[in-house]
Amino acid sequence: MLVSHHGSNLRALHRASLEPGAGFEIAVVIGNNSDAAGLAYARENRIPARHLSGATHPDPGALDDAIRTVLVEHAAEWVVTAGYMKKLGPRTRGQFDSRILNIHPAPLPRFGGAGMFGLRVHEAVLASGVAVTGPTVQLVDGDYDTGRVIAHHEVPVLAGDTAETLAARVLAAEHVVLPRVVRDIAAGKRL
Repeated sequence: MLVSHHGSNLRALHRASLEPGAGFEIAVVIGNNSDAAGLAYARENRIPARHLSGATHPDPGALDDAIRTVLVEHAAEWVVTAGYMKKLGPRTRGQFDSRILNIHPAPLPRFGGAGMFGLRVHEAVLASGVAVTGPTVQLVDGDYDTGRVIAHHEVPVLAGDTAETLAARVLAAEHVVLPRVVRDIAAGKRL
């Protein structure tokens, strides 16, 4: 699993992995910020954790190789990017072709793409006037938010919503849909 900051989806997936019959475990957590709360959470819960970033590997190709190597060394079968704010390199994508999931906080492709993260996404949703939003789980390809959509969890946009109130409800929905998709994959369900 790759994270950049808080790691709330990591926490949700970890809790789900501990449920009876979950069928999956988190093999390793890679973070691109050395002080990411997600890395600290992984270490506190005895999940292997590594900081790999432009600071540790200034050459993008070397960073891509390092990420791929760590995932392979920990026998990762699937990769989840949740709040990971970087594109994965071509070697990592090639190694895990069609086995990399990303969660995005709004419907794709309408509210995705470069620069569409954090409160910007929810501001765009509110500005559009749509009645429903919600997180989307998708397969990662070479561009931002353009991979095949696997699942979407609807969250109503309420009168009086701000980007912050909407973001909080969407995040709670992320903690439902992402573990559900990962459990389905572990159970052998077809995507």
